Amino acid sequence: MGICTPSFSDSSSGSGAASTKSWIIHGLAVGAAAAVALGAHAYLYYRRSGRFRSRVVGIIPARFASSRFQGKPLVHILGKPMIQRTWERAKMASSLDHVVVATDDENIAECCRGFGADVIMTSESCRNGTERCNEAHQKLGNKYDIVVNIQGDEPLIEPEIIDGIVKALQATPDAVFSTAVTALKSEDAFDPNRVKCVVDSRGYAIYFSRGLIPFNKSGKVNPQFPYLLHLGIQSLDSKFLEIYPELPPTPLQLEEDLEQLKVLENGYKMKVIKVDHEAHGVDAPEDVEKIERYMQEKNLP
Repeated sequence: MGICTPSFSDSSSGSGAASTKSWIIHGLAVGAAAAVALGAHAYLYYRRSGRFRSRVVGIIPARFASSRFQGKPLVHILGKPMIQRTWERAKMASSLDHVVVATDDENIAECCRGFGADVIMTSESCRNGTERCNEAHQKLGNKYDIVVNIQGDEPLIEPEIIDGIVKALQATPDAVFSTAVTALKSEDAFDPNRVKCVVDSRGYAIYFSRGLIPFNKSGKVNPQFPYLLHLGIQSLDSKFLEIYPELPPTPLQLEEDLEQLKVLENGYKMKVIKVDHEAHGVDAPEDVEKIERYMQEKNLP
């Protein structure tokens, strides 16, 4: 695949932002109440001083090689490289002090520099996006408190969701990781590319799976149950990010091939916010046509 030709038209956060904000506000209120209930003295001190997890960087890890979709970051979606669309959305998030692309591929790097993105070259040895974010953060001088891992295959991610998971992590001192979920569509219930999530009553993640969870004894989708779809975006406390690569792989992580399970299996807490997000990411070539059709239906640029 050749080098992409970047497009410079403006990007919009799309419809549904108001609904997204209402979900996020509810999630943040629960998180803040939990923090106070825990008597988090450090949290209160740093929040009052305005210094608790205040410096935030958004990193978009991107690699060319992929078993399911080689060259995915450079695929065009209605005239723009997918990585450019993701970067434009991330730049609209008010919580991010800086946005960079982290890649080990010169084609992707050249494409991103062409539309104005800052690029950090990382090694080919990174086993996943989180490790790539860690290496990029190190090359930035480890100067940020929160690192937001923004999946490059989410070209329609709303800036409000990015801001929501950042605020959730800032409001929840006992968590080292935050992420977002949305309602799972029934047609995606048994798709292993659509990762499902279950949370506890306080909004902390219990488990993630490629299978349908919870799974009832009938073996069928319960149309009355609010199943949750995990969105790939996640924010991490930068101190935890430093030790993440040193944590040994865990059985559930390896079985499901889901890196967030290593966080849970090692006993760390993960805050989850619920949002209204209709469009999903691009996991396979056939998803490109779906997302283009969605954008045309919603009149998105």
